[in-house]
Amino acid sequence: MHAGFALFILATFAAGTASANSSVYTKLDLDNCKKLSSGEAGGRMKCAGYKSYPVYFAEDDLRQSLRYGPAAKDLIEDSFETFAQFNNINMTIEWRLDDAGKPVAAIQRWFTDNPDPNTGASSPKNAGQVLVVSRVAQPDDGLSCVVGYVDALANPNANDLARKLADDNASDFACGYTEPMWVGTKGPKAGTPSNHLPDRLKAE
Repeated sequence: MHAGFALFILATFAAGTASANSSVYTKLDLDNCKKLSSGEAGGRMKCAGYKSYPVYFAEDDLRQSLRYGPAAKDLIEDSFETFAQFNNINMTIEWRLDDAGKPVAAIQRWFTDNPDPNTGASSPKNAGQVLVVSRVAQPDDGLSCVVGYVDALANPNANDLARKLADDNASDFACGYTEPMWVGTKGPKAGTPSNHLPDRLKAE
């Protein structure tokens, strides 16, 4: 076989088998979610997500938490990963898909409400923005949890950092046994994560 032709075949094969994650976007519509539970300070809902992968939304005391995909029952009912500060989410979800089109990570923007240090009152000028990267549960594992964070105000390339964090870590992230990580610069407005998971996912 001619050497040039062989190299062409090899390059074509490599290009055809190369894999790279891609993104799709969905909107979270809380008005059309199914209510699972409710209380004085909030509740839990099941919402449409990406294809057969739902989103579980929870709110308590002006703080919000999300689970993605077919999460296990105890993660839906007895987990809450958020920030110590009052917070709310942007309704756009970026799903990271593997080369087979399966969603393995979700990226969502959180807004943290940092009070004015002089008055203690809510202060829009001190508000933070954090991209939260989460593992998407799969039918065979049910595991969805926060993988890590990127301060969207302190990093001009925050979206790229969040995608790399998702692609490198989300699919096999050990929920509860591995600490969610900060990537890039963490500024003073990023907020303080608060992570509650079921006892079975807590390291000894």
